[in-house]
Amino acid sequence: MKADAEILKQLYKAKNPQEIAEIYNQWSKNYDEGLNEGSGYVAPQWCLKLLEKYVPSKDAHLLDAGAGTGLFGQLLHQRGYHNIVGIDVSEGMLEEARKKNVYTEVHQKILGEPLGFPTDSFDATISVGVFSPGQGSSSAFDELIRITKPGGYIIFTIQPQFYENSDFGFKPKQLELEIADKWVLEEKTEKFQGLPKSEPDLFYNVWVYKVC
Repeated sequence: MKADAEILKQLYKAKNPQEIAEIYNQWSKNYDEGLNEGSGYVAPQWCLKLLEKYVPSKDAHLLDAGAGTGLFGQLLHQRGYHNIVGIDVSEGMLEEARKKNVYTEVHQKILGEPLGFPTDSFDATISVGVFSPGQGSSSAFDELIRITKPGGYIIFTIQPQFYENSDFGFKPKQLELEIADKWVLEEKTEKFQGLPKSEPDLFYNVWVYKVC
């Protein structure tokens, strides 16, 4: 996973969605192999556990926002969630996701821009390993709230250092949306190591918001 650490650095420094898409396009063919070879990538399991807690209905209409190669969608499908839409900035990653046959639809979309779904489309939106400098900005939260039903949930990971650094905008944006009664914080997990058996050392919290 050391090579992947260099890729992550590139992603965090990316200047636009096109750069991000190209990095992921190049990474897409060996992305699953890198994560599955003993890295112990646990963020998807944390998000799944919280989804099952707050959205237990297996008929729920879900958005996997930043679906990548479909690893989280595959996990959802295995646990009985079959009504899943996947979006990602990278067509290369989505090509791999389609092969897993776990999504009802997949679309190339850019988080932070209008996503084109009707208002109140989804019972829950989940983003695993997406929100970070470069590839997933806090500006995406407004649109995710719009397309998630009132009473539905938005579940996502953020690395603590990105949340606490005001330059990245996550903390002020999340608080702004709470004050505006757009969403309510239901749960924030303890900090955990995302790749406990590999490099780089990535720590996450999972945030669960209920849409107002």
